Amino acid sequence: MSELLDWPEIVRELIVLFVVIDPVGSLPVFLYATVGVPSELHRRFAIRGVAVAAFVLLLFLIAGQWVLEALGLRLGSFQIAGGIVLFIFALTMIFGDSKPAKEIEEAERDHLAGAVFPLAMPSIASPGAILAVVILTENSSNTIADQTVTACLLILVLLFTLSLLLMASSIHRIIGKTGASIISRIMGIVLAAVAVDSTLGGMEALGLLEISVQPTEILGSE
Repeated sequence: MSELLDWPEIVRELIVLFVVIDPVGSLPVFLYATVGVPSELHRRFAIRGVAVAAFVLLLFLIAGQWVLEALGLRLGSFQIAGGIVLFIFALTMIFGDSKPAKEIEEAERDHLAGAVFPLAMPSIASPGAILAVVILTENSSNTIADQTVTACLLILVLLFTLSLLLMASSIHRIIGKTGASIISRIMGIVLAAVAVDSTLGGMEALGLLEISVQPTEILGSE
């Protein structure tokens, strides 16, 4: 973000973080992971899961690019690789088993440690979310203020996720498994577009492609 309050970019980042974290998709995982856990511990279970996910994501937000630089990897290469991985991840959300389905299976196998696995990872702090926070806070084009805004947006999405988990039983009764599956697939379509944009951005950063029109120009805003 070139300006402190670049609202179109802030909204874009918020949407990206919401899609890759997928708070609604974590609801069925939470419900199955808490089977056999006393109801009075569900609140603590949800807080612990979100706290662990927040720690992991903030760690990658702060140190992710340093790791890349230590390995001698260019960000453009990482953006392309990340875009490909995100696109494959999006396709599994759209055409394959929904994100919750696989994680629910893991939750049924070992629900005693469910607050960390699979709720915190890989349901909330998913591979896609980890890739996204590294790309969104790239050092050469984002100031400390920009990265702080991204961190605040991340915390906002995680707080929203926590609020959903605390209301999990009521929400799941309303939307059901079908509703959660539909929402997950819609988010998969959005994530596919984000993945393509990330890949194109990586190619442009490496000088392999020149994109003259920015997304904000297409939408009619500066």
